[in-house]
Amino acid sequence: MTRASTEIPDCTWFKSSYSGGNETECVEAAFTDGGTSVRDSTRPHGERFHVPSAAWSDFVCSVRSGRLG
Repeated sequence: MTRASTEIPDCTWFKSSYSGGNETECVEAAFTDGGTSVRDSTRPHGERFHVPSAAWSDFVCSVRSGRLG
């Protein structure tokens, strides 16, 4: 996982379906070459981190199976 503070060009950010319904609990993700970038939607120009594709896939599978909760 790496941290990035600059805009990631040519990516489309979307809100996580696991984010809360209010304005204070929003996580956004963007699929990029080689992985997924994640940011706080209330701070779109703030810091974000990048997760390699295999690690993101493992994370999503763990959430869906209930191993993370």
